[in-house]
Amino acid sequence: MQIGLFSVSDVTTDPTTGVTPSEYERIKVQVAIAMKAEEIGLDVYAIGEHHNPPFFSSSPTTTLGYIAGKTSTLNLSTATTLITTNDPVKIAEDFAMLQHLADGRVDLMLGRGNTGPVYPWFGKDIRQGIPLAIENYHLLHRLWTEDVVDWEGKFRTPLQSFTATPRPLDDVAPFVWHGSIRSPEIAEQAAYYGDGFFANNIFWPKSHFQQLIRFYRQRYEHYGHGKAHQAIVGLGGQFFMRKNSQDAVNEFRPYFDNAPVYGHGPSLEDFTAQTPLTVGSPQQFLERTLQFRDDFGDYQRQLFLVDHAGLPLKTVLEQLDLLGEVLPDLRAGFAQGRPADVPEAPTHQSLVAAKKAAAESLRPNRAPRRPRWRDDTTGSGQRRHEQSVVDEAAG
Repeated sequence: MQIGLFSVSDVTTDPTTGVTPSEYERIKVQVAIAMKAEEIGLDVYAIGEHHNPPFFSSSPTTTLGYIAGKTSTLNLSTATTLITTNDPVKIAEDFAMLQHLADGRVDLMLGRGNTGPVYPWFGKDIRQGIPLAIENYHLLHRLWTEDVVDWEGKFRTPLQSFTATPRPLDDVAPFVWHGSIRSPEIAEQAAYYGDGFFANNIFWPKSHFQQLIRFYRQRYEHYGHGKAHQAIVGLGGQFFMRKNSQDAVNEFRPYFDNAPVYGHGPSLEDFTAQTPLTVGSPQQFLERTLQFRDDFGDYQRQLFLVDHAGLPLKTVLEQLDLLGEVLPDLRAGFAQGRPADVPEAPTHQSLVAAKKAAAESLRPNRAPRRPRWRDDTTGSGQRRHEQSVVDEAAG
């Protein structure tokens, strides 16, 4: 089980002091948080992509590249990379470059984004969000798995004999998580490719995400990647801890009430009752988080949001110290009774090893297995695949 952090990169006024940090300060804070995450033994640091205030993270690969040079064991990811408004060619090249710089400690989460105006800023139509996500990832996947690509689609100019550079490290592409809070088509896409599915489990009741994850697991098995319980699942989460639970509630309340992502809505009590947000003691956090396993089955990655809503760096680091104290118990709880055939979260090393094992298992002179579908010069193979993803999800 990988345990880590993700940041939404908001620039928010501290409601208790009235101080608004600068973008410079918030960007530097990410480096400090990532280094602290590695210090306490966390596995992952991820940052989102936004192109509008009050968020600063327009170029997550730049931030992650800098953090890669400051860390040695931390896996670096995104939460999310916009597959709809970014050019798949640029994603392929940027993350392969980052993969080399970070010695393979890189994966990424793809998503459609939740800010409507971003689409026209990048020349896209939000009404085409799902088709964009499907076609763009199809191209990205080919750019990483084929050395020379001929491509013709609906949403970008054709490619002829194109090679994305640099090639992925060790000829193994970064692992991809597909993030979604509401779209079965994205869960279907993740299942089709055998990729990971990340449910950002911080806003809605668990029943909503249980339905999406169950669907993904069923489709993962349908496509022959393994049993449903072996599908690669990630979850979001959120907490605020103090040694005394009432101190946690009193301190966090003004931040919750004014947070850009959910402030001025339900009360703190209603929100913690209806969503996975935990505000309380370390023991309460531990018990609530381990409940996720009962709710969703054994899974591979748990990321927490702790850096938002105007919380000062000092407070965030204190939160991470408390997380570090319960981290051994959290790991032990997730490991207890975990079936031996449930895979761990993919890493570059495990993907390289799997590729070598697969190559060695091929008998001499054995022809490679034909893919389920292929592209041809007319693009009809591509269109059949893209339509099948939408049709399968709709059905």
